[in-house]
Amino acid sequence: MTVTWEESGWEEVTRRVGRCRLPVWDCTAGLVVGDGAVLLIDAGSSLGEGARLRNEARRLLGGARVTHLALTHSHFDHVFGAAAFAGVEVFGAVGLDKALARDREELRADAVRNGLDAGEAAEAADLLVRPHHHVSGEWTLDLGGGVQVLLANVGPGHTAHDLAVLVPGSPSSPEVVFCGDLVEESGDPQAGPDAVPSHWPAALDRLLDLGGEDALYVPGHGAVVDAAFVRAQRDALAVRFGVS
Repeated sequence: MTVTWEESGWEEVTRRVGRCRLPVWDCTAGLVVGDGAVLLIDAGSSLGEGARLRNEARRLLGGARVTHLALTHSHFDHVFGAAAFAGVEVFGAVGLDKALARDREELRADAVRNGLDAGEAAEAADLLVRPHHHVSGEWTLDLGGGVQVLLANVGPGHTAHDLAVLVPGSPSSPEVVFCGDLVEESGDPQAGPDAVPSHWPAALDRLLDLGGEDALYVPGHGAVVDAAFVRAQRDALAVRFGVS
């Protein structure tokens, strides 16, 4: 890295891991930096927002580019910027590619309902990027320099196709779990028509098993939280949806 996380406009989570909170919908994007490859986690809500993430990452990396993209789920504020990253390897939970193809028009309409400019929404929907790699269980990415990242299909829950990203820790830094919208800190978790409430608490149990008690958990919206927060949200969802 040629500039610090702070100089690039990002929040440092650990030395190799950063995140930013994008405006309007407070959506998280994450970045994991290896010696030979770079993983972006979620791509923002529009092509313009994706371009912003791309340019900030290049500045941070001294001109190097993002090589891998993990999409945590199908909602527009996480996927509509993906077309700004030409040539990346795109990962998603099994079934995400079909959901994006099937729900393209609904994603466009949902973006407009939530305030995205109609032209920007139509452009992003037309250029919607579908995953090349489908994660059915767990998939390990070696980014070089000893940085290995685990992609885990932990859903269903917030949607039918939820992907989490685990960055293992070291003696000097904790593990980091990017949760997508399975966890939200800036508001109550949103359960839309594509949610699977009966499985959501179990998905959070899997997140906690992945990260453990000392991990940092990065929600899809809001501030970084700890295991106790995730567990409390898990219990609240169980009560809300009447499941154990």
